[in-house]
Amino acid sequence: MVASLYGVDDERKTIWVFLEQRDGELERVSLEILFKGRQLADEAGWSLIGLLLGHQVRDQAQRVFAYGADEVWIAEHPLLEHFTVDAYSQVVEKALMNGHPSVFLCGATPNGRDLAGRLAVRLRTGLNADCTDLRLDPQSGLLTSEVTGFGGGVIALLESPHHRPQMSTVRPGVFPLGEEDPDREGHSHMMEVELSEDMISTKLIERVIGEGVDLTQTPVLVCGGRGIDGKFDMLQNLADMMAGEVGATRPPVDEGHIERERQVGQTGVVCRPKVAFACGISGAFHFVVGIQDADFVVAINTDPNAPIFEYADFCIVDDALQFIPALIEEIQKEPELAND
Repeated sequence: MVASLYGVDDERKTIWVFLEQRDGELERVSLEILFKGRQLADEAGWSLIGLLLGHQVRDQAQRVFAYGADEVWIAEHPLLEHFTVDAYSQVVEKALMNGHPSVFLCGATPNGRDLAGRLAVRLRTGLNADCTDLRLDPQSGLLTSEVTGFGGGVIALLESPHHRPQMSTVRPGVFPLGEEDPDREGHSHMMEVELSEDMISTKLIERVIGEGVDLTQTPVLVCGGRGIDGKFDMLQNLADMMAGEVGATRPPVDEGHIERERQVGQTGVVCRPKVAFACGISGAFHFVVGIQDADFVVAINTDPNAPIFEYADFCIVDDALQFIPALIEEIQKEPELAND
């Protein structure tokens, strides 16, 4: 394999996190990665650096420090106000070549994936995509990225021992947000940016932000599988009563019963609700990874030996098509039950 632009002998023992922002506000996934990066950096005795690009975004530096960064490198320019892979990859590549970090992490978002793929080619290094966990060996400085495949049936542990930076994209929601420390301080470094419109092959004509659901933010998640026979209206009624959202396993999504943005699990969304209902769901691993960090899991299944019961805090052996309407009826009689 071709050598990377800088190698192990040239690396600096730092972890860098690309801080994705929209309209000057940091995206949640970047803060989640900062929290995990802080843990890894502390274990290895390294420093944690955030990389922030945009236009008039320097006021976000204190929030970056509050979530664990020791430094933040900031690049401001009108042409960085909105993401374009041309502009962002040029600026980030220059920053990485100046900083020589051992590890560089991005969110596995549309923009993060686009940027990371372009950078991996430019820097001649590897890229571990859509990771669900990260580990760093304090002695060797080797980053181990966990990735699942084949619907969650295989877990791969990937490493890049000879190429730098060690790059990974991390799926939103797999790490907790952590607590903000407003008194935490750090150092800001303003980068020089040399960009012109003729260096960018794409032009933003119009931005249209669709209205979608964010399952990672809901306190109550009501999920349905094959066992509910596509009756997601029933689950929506329960979710509405509990100020929650509806999710699904992959089969109902593939069958067209519900939108793909509501798919929960390894090939969908990873959530951390206070309460997760698993209705008519057998409990295959690739679904369970999407709710395993819920405070409480309530499983409803006719099969007493269903794997989902191994992960549930409350196990109900019953037909969800009968149990859920009965639960809705009880909540209608006593609305306060929805808050208990």
